Amino acid sequence: MSLRGRPKKQRVLSLAPRICQFSPRGKPGRPDEVFLRADEFEAIYQADHLGKTQKSAAVSMHISQQTFSRILQRARKTIADSLVTGKIIRIQEGVQEIDLTKSR
Repeated sequence: MSLRGRPKKQRVLSLAPRICQFSPRGKPGRPDEVFLRADEFEAIYQADHLGKTQKSAAVSMHISQQTFSRILQRARKTIADSLVTGKIIRIQEGVQEIDLTKSR
């Protein structure tokens, strides 16, 4: 079976995430997990931590503003689900390249 649609364009990340997992405290047992892709992590970093506009953040990730908006929306939904339901957040690798000329 062949893949449908266009292939994913590489996203440029400023750096790889330093932490790959967040776990809730105070929830008995083994909580469920949600997965945050590395490009979603970068979108949260650019938009919410640095306060960049979607357009400038999209330019720095080498993607369109519409694609950035979709990634950011998916990342915020994943984080909200984790916070509300007490799930572990795991940051996964994806289709990206790391720009070593930038630093956080």
